[in-house]
Amino acid sequence: MKILVTIKQVSSLDEDFEIREDGRDVDPDFLLHDLNEWDNYSLEEAMRLKEGPGGADIEVVVATVGPDSADEELRKCLAKGADRAIRVWSDELEECDAIAVSRVLAALARKEAPGLIFAGVQASDHAFGATGMAMAGLLGLPHAAVVAALDYEPGGKSATVRRELEGGTFASVRIDCPAVLTLQLGINTPRYASLRGIKQAAQRPIELLDPQALGMPADEIGTAGSLSRVRRMYVPEKGRAQMIAGTPAEQAARLAQIIKEFRGEA
Repeated sequence: MKILVTIKQVSSLDEDFEIREDGRDVDPDFLLHDLNEWDNYSLEEAMRLKEGPGGADIEVVVATVGPDSADEELRKCLAKGADRAIRVWSDELEECDAIAVSRVLAALARKEAPGLIFAGVQASDHAFGATGMAMAGLLGLPHAAVVAALDYEPGGKSATVRRELEGGTFASVRIDCPAVLTLQLGINTPRYASLRGIKQAAQRPIELLDPQALGMPADEIGTAGSLSRVRRMYVPEKGRAQMIAGTPAEQAARLAQIIKEFRGEA
């Protein structure tokens, strides 16, 4: 069987940064890149199944939608034991939102036909938490979000997952396979890549595909397939605070006066 692990190269801000000239994003010269933290756990869970009982025939495939720089994150996954790495990209995908990315990954999943699809609960940069669940909807597959534990026998027709819910509660759910699961931090302990693995990963091929190779129609690619777009990005103005002294009645009166001043009623 095959497990498809979707990953993302996430961005974080350097100490000093500037907004791009068009005002819609941060200048890429001021961004730092790394593998999304949640995806480390997704890959480790796939490797745990591959190395466990009955997992000898499992193929772990990592995939991402991103430019050339994302190869670095794919190689990190290869160094940890992934069997194959796939990157999907074209200039048309430059300003995809999470839904458009999901469309691409869903098209790739149709081509690869995995028995399980793992994704992180969210990405550390945008934190939409939409990609995995949107993939499941596009593929029409059973899905479970925020998975904190997984009990699955390779090749099985179902899996039992422990989902993290609000307020510190959990739910145990049996789900039919193939399925899409978004995995939570702490589901396992991610491994470090060995020096040998890193050296070998540097020489291994990364499959490069474009949306056309996946048979995607034009209205699902890039901005055409996106449901949102960034109009403007800016650094918000710094506010100010003041302590209101006095008795509770005096504080309440002063607060009411401030609100009136803010509304222009004073």
